[in-house]
Amino acid sequence: MVATMVAAIALLASCTSEGGGGIAGSPEAKDAAAAKIAFAPANGTADVAVTEPVKITVDGGELTEATVTNPEGAPLAGQIAADKKSWTSGEVLGYGKTYNYTAKAKNADGKETTESGSFTTLAPASTPRATINPGDNATVGVGMPVSIKFPEGAPEDKAAVEKALKVETSVPVEGSWAWISKTQVDWRPKEYWPANTQVKVTASLYGVAYGGGAYGKADLSTSFTIGRNQVVKVNTPDHVMNVYRDGSLYASYPSSNGEDANPDLNTPNGTVIVMAKEEVGDFSNPRYGYTNVMKKWAVRISNHGEFIHENNDNAANIGKRNTSHGCVNLLEADAKAYFDSALIGDPVEITGSQANYPTTSDVFDWLISWEQWKSMSALS
Repeated sequence: MVATMVAAIALLASCTSEGGGGIAGSPEAKDAAAAKIAFAPANGTADVAVTEPVKITVDGGELTEATVTNPEGAPLAGQIAADKKSWTSGEVLGYGKTYNYTAKAKNADGKETTESGSFTTLAPASTPRATINPGDNATVGVGMPVSIKFPEGAPEDKAAVEKALKVETSVPVEGSWAWISKTQVDWRPKEYWPANTQVKVTASLYGVAYGGGAYGKADLSTSFTIGRNQVVKVNTPDHVMNVYRDGSLYASYPSSNGEDANPDLNTPNGTVIVMAKEEVGDFSNPRYGYTNVMKKWAVRISNHGEFIHENNDNAANIGKRNTSHGCVNLLEADAKAYFDSALIGDPVEITGSQANYPTTSDVFDWLISWEQWKSMSALS
């Protein structure tokens, strides 16, 4: 019996004396943890902002596939990062749409993980359109403002709109946005534009919350050129219209301006701009007893009713007396010469009258002082 116990103890000792991974040996190696895939927006999220990028990330592995599709099944543009740890979308989303995503990843052992899900973008109550002016490739005068209008309704959150607007210039130009009405925001420089400036305007309005459930319909942009510096100056008692190029007198034309004694018929004081040009304009005005009055080389300088145009019927007063109802009358040859030289956006500076321009015309940007203009920004 004693011999048997001794033998057993010896056998046990021989079994435990070597570290071979038995009872007292090292633990067996474990499998690597599975890769974990995460989505942003998370699966099932609703009312996602359309400008929010979609991102798929992996922890503990590498992405091998990532796909996001729209309701029509078309894939959303995007790219897996160089380190294979994430995928990010490369295009904006559509309003009120459900997107599906699927991703695959593998861990260090090559074990594959697959995850899928979906999310839905916000559906606006409305998507009002906007317009931008000047248009692409235009060449305009040094007084031309940039105008963005909202013809289908005024944005409630004007600051959000303004933050989405950007003006880039080929030379430094100080300027500011100002809300000149509930539905229009303009950008103008502090002083007239430098001649030959290249201008690019970007309005990244798509996805911007206007307030009241309205969101921007689309992004807008335009690129245009400022032309030569040409400024018209009319001091009404002088009966002459002077045209300046780069600060020097370029041309001088005898004129008959609005009636001096009647403020309602003055050519009002203030700086306006060339708004439109017509080879023949209709100046009929039954209120003053004349109809079918057509005049050549008509240059509109306000929506208050003032033009620079030919009026040979008033030739006896041109250069001598102010007898018009507010327009600047020129002889035909002079009107044609000026018409040919004018650009939309050229400033026209009027002085010497009893009345001032009202700020009710479509373009009254230069009737407002710079300090007041800056205060009209939603970000001031």
